[in-house]
Amino acid sequence: MPTLPQWSGVFPAVVTQMHEDQSLDLDASARHFEALIESGVSGLIVCGSLGENQCLEPDEKRAVLARAIEVVAGRIPVLSGVAEMTTRAAVEYIKDGDALGASGFMIMPPMVYKPDERETEHWFRTLAAATPLPWMLYNNPVGYHTDVTPEMFARLTDLPNLTSIKESSANPRRITELRNLVGERYQLFTGVDDLLLECAILGIDGWVAGSGIGFPKENQRLWALTREGRWDEARELYRWAQPLMKLDTHLHFVQYIKLLCQETGLGKEWVREPRQPLAGEERERILRIIREALAKRPA
Repeated sequence: MPTLPQWSGVFPAVVTQMHEDQSLDLDASARHFEALIESGVSGLIVCGSLGENQCLEPDEKRAVLARAIEVVAGRIPVLSGVAEMTTRAAVEYIKDGDALGASGFMIMPPMVYKPDERETEHWFRTLAAATPLPWMLYNNPVGYHTDVTPEMFARLTDLPNLTSIKESSANPRRITELRNLVGERYQLFTGVDDLLLECAILGIDGWVAGSGIGFPKENQRLWALTREGRWDEARELYRWAQPLMKLDTHLHFVQYIKLLCQETGLGKEWVREPRQPLAGEERERILRIIREALAKRPA
């Protein structure tokens, strides 16, 4: 197998832009991709949880990925989330993504069914065998009730194209546990926005950013400060961003972040049912959080 790229830096997981009638707005997505690239991101992830993967039709997922690949035009890697209910559907999507020109994948555990450890490992091994491309394993036991433990990652080290981990257990201890157990075998990304600074101190390679897609320049600046070890400046910027970052840790995170993008001119709040746009007191409360933070936006 040829040498695979080692991903690092900010890889934002983007929303899937939609019209009010819930149809895809690929032109709006293209504009958002360009704004993210301009901010200096190192990669792009479409069709993840924030991208409403599970609510998209199969042809829509492929259309979003194809448009991202077209817009990016080789400037940065384009990954697609893989979030299917069956192994067969996941393998088919991976093969189609490979044919479309994806740079790699971010693979989630099986949706709906909660597998045991044996089934979880079989799932990831089967999907790894479906492509020569590199991929990132998305571990989010909080959201998907399947925990890929450090010991399981140690057993998966024989998969050469499993290059990266998106660690979203909300337990920063995992960063050190993984380093102690498997060393530098994997590129470690944090996937919890408001644990970024804590994880950066412990030693990560990248950040799958969620809420930061609404304020990409500040988001990129924060990452750069952690790379340069400028912790006092990073802490100050982090404190400003924290109320916005917490929007990524709620059941309505898709609606919250789409509303944030609307407030910063980078999209619209429209979502795919069964989700609905925010309403009433909740919408006013989230708008208040967003607007108060933006009023204090750093120069």
